Amino acid sequence: MPTILGQNQYGKAENRVVRITRDGTTHHIKDLNVSVALSGDMDEVHYSGSNANVLPTDTTKNTVYAFAKEHGIESAEQFGIHLARHFVTSQEPIHRARIRIEEYSWERIEAAGEGRHSFVREGRETRLAQITFDGERWEVVSGLKDLTVLNSTASEFWGYVKDRYTTLKEAYDRILATSVSGRWRFNWTDDAQEMPDWETSYEETRKHMLQAFAETYSLSLQQTMYQMGTRIIDHRGEIDEVRFSLPNSHHFLVDMEPFGLKNDNEVYFAADRPYGLIEATVLRDGCEARIPVDLTNL
Repeated sequence: MPTILGQNQYGKAENRVVRITRDGTTHHIKDLNVSVALSGDMDEVHYSGSNANVLPTDTTKNTVYAFAKEHGIESAEQFGIHLARHFVTSQEPIHRARIRIEEYSWERIEAAGEGRHSFVREGRETRLAQITFDGERWEVVSGLKDLTVLNSTASEFWGYVKDRYTTLKEAYDRILATSVSGRWRFNWTDDAQEMPDWETSYEETRKHMLQAFAETYSLSLQQTMYQMGTRIIDHRGEIDEVRFSLPNSHHFLVDMEPFGLKNDNEVYFAADRPYGLIEATVLRDGCEARIPVDLTNL
């Protein structure tokens, strides 16, 4: 039975690009997920496999990153216009370009000290609580998950163990990002004790967590995590134990040399997996750990 080719398109989907604009010590961030779909004179690639009219999808990916450097990202709409115009006007076989962009918003974290380079993802995290009572004693564990935070500088990673399989380059100015999953256990266990103000405690614990993340010059995610837990213990007398699970949300500098461009810590590839997973418990001195290591079972 004879067939004909109908509507078709091709391209590179979900190109994660993070653009940092540095205005002195104040940084601005644009975090996009860009999908490119191209269509036009593409019959022969389907009928005979001829790639004569095909711009590789890898090239469309490279174009997204190069344009983030060359044009910046004023807005998702303007960035998409630049890309679509480029693909259609620079390649005769391409008659139509569709650019779909998701933008992830970040709210600046205002913190003490120099520099305005710390952000928290807009859209509140999920708040958690577990209450256990045996008829006499209470155990209350509060927490949160999916609190996404990022420092666009003030983070390094170097001096680590190296062996024959090590390829990671040392970094002296990197993006530090994670999605915080944390739990904290209260020392309120008896009705005879004064009950904490749960709402105030949650907001203040969250505030100290974010401020510690923003104000720590980080040589490792472990160091930052410990400072987050320490600050909570130091400032919230009602809490004895904090447990964190922090995935290291890697941001890798895009190699711009093939395009004749210099990437001065501006354009990154945001990798969602695999990721380093950093976990630890911070305790008030003299207290014992009770929060399970596997937070998913809490």
